[in-house]
Amino acid sequence: MSLFLIKKEIKKHANPEQASILQRFFKTGKGEYGEGDVFYGIKVPEQRKIAKQFKDLSFTDLRSLLNSNIHEERLIAAFILVEQYKKGDDKKKKAVFDFYLKNKKGINNWDLVDLSAPQIIGEHLLDKEKDPLYKFAHSKNLWEKRIAVLSTFTFIRNHFFEDTLNISEILLNDKHDLIQKAVGWMLREIGKRDLITEEEFLQKHYKKMPRTMLRYAIEKFPEEKRKAYLKGNI
Repeated sequence: MSLFLIKKEIKKHANPEQASILQRFFKTGKGEYGEGDVFYGIKVPEQRKIAKQFKDLSFTDLRSLLNSNIHEERLIAAFILVEQYKKGDDKKKKAVFDFYLKNKKGINNWDLVDLSAPQIIGEHLLDKEKDPLYKFAHSKNLWEKRIAVLSTFTFIRNHFFEDTLNISEILLNDKHDLIQKAVGWMLREIGKRDLITEEEFLQKHYKKMPRTMLRYAIEKFPEEKRKAYLKGNI
C-alpha cells in the first residue's frame, strides 16, 4: 500500500461530468463554504471500495490525503480512518482518535464530517469526558462546530441525549444553515427515540430558533402539530 497507488486508483475513477455537478452542489465558489474544493466526480460507494482496498494505509499517507485539495482523497482518507478505528484494538482506536483530532483541518465539508465524526469522535467519547465536543461547539470554525453536534449522533443511538441538548443550546443562534440543519437533525433523531425529551427542548427554545433548525427538528411531526410550531401556537 502506498500513497502513489491509492492516488492512482482514485484518479482512475474520475468522472468529469459528475465532478462539475458536485462542484456546484458542494458550494465551491468564491466565498462559499466549500471554496477551493476540487472534485473528481467519484460516487461514494466507489470511494468506500477504494478505502477498503487501502484500509491499512499509514498515518503518514493518510495525512497527505487529508491535506489534499481533492475532495475524494480526503473523504477516502476519512473512510479508511473509520475502518481502522472500527477494527482496531484499544491502542489503535486511541491512535486513530488522536490522529483525527490533530488533522481535523482536512475534515472540512459536511459529508466528511457526517460520515466520520460519529464513527470516530462519537464512538471514542461515548464512555469518556466530552470536553473536546464542548470546545468545538464554541469554536468559530464551521466544521469544528458541525463535528461537535454530529459526534453526538452516536450518543443518541445509545439513548444518551444530554450532550446533544447542551450542544444544541450552545449552537442555538448560529447563523450558518449547515449548523442549523445539523442541530435540527439531531433533535429530530432524539425525537425518534424520546419525543417527550425533544418537545421539552423545543417548547423552551422554538420561538427563538432559526426557522431552518426548527423545520428540521419537527420534520416528522404530524402536519397539524408541525404547523402549530411554525406559527408559534404551541
